[in-house]
Amino acid sequence: MNKPVKGDPFDVLGQAYEKMYEQAVEKFRKAEHKTAELFEELVDEAVDTAVEMDEVSREDALKLAKYIKRDVGHAVDYLKETGHELKDWLGFETTFLEMEFVDNLLQVADPTTVEWLRLKQQAQDYQYHTGEVAGPGTLVCDNCGEQLHFHRAGKIPPCPKCKATAFHRLPE
Repeated sequence: MNKPVKGDPFDVLGQAYEKMYEQAVEKFRKAEHKTAELFEELVDEAVDTAVEMDEVSREDALKLAKYIKRDVGHAVDYLKETGHELKDWLGFETTFLEMEFVDNLLQVADPTTVEWLRLKQQAQDYQYHTGEVAGPGTLVCDNCGEQLHFHRAGKIPPCPKCKATAFHRLPE
């Protein structure tokens, strides 16, 4: 990063994740022809903007873009395959989240309007690791089952119970 970061670096990355996500969704909403490729391009544009605005380094912005695509792809797959609600994927009631985030996620993840939005994630197992940034939801430790609740985007810490570093979303 070009300038020193003020505040907790975990919060900075979480805030950058949310800002990049919001920027991509805002432009996606306005697009006439919504495609998976367009969403990916808009997330990539958000990388450039975050770097230009000196919010995060290019390396961090590229990681955040990967995490945004992972999280949206996972939400799309979950909603489409299970027919459950967003709160089920998150692992808690959406009343804890800002409605704008919920609306944005549903705008991108709504299977009826963006059926095609799988973001090349089907081949992945949606595993989450310590050090990555995850959007809101509940992660479960693959080792001991401890739950980590994210009410906003944030960096994934080691499991507070067993110190393991691999997680999956609740529910699977």
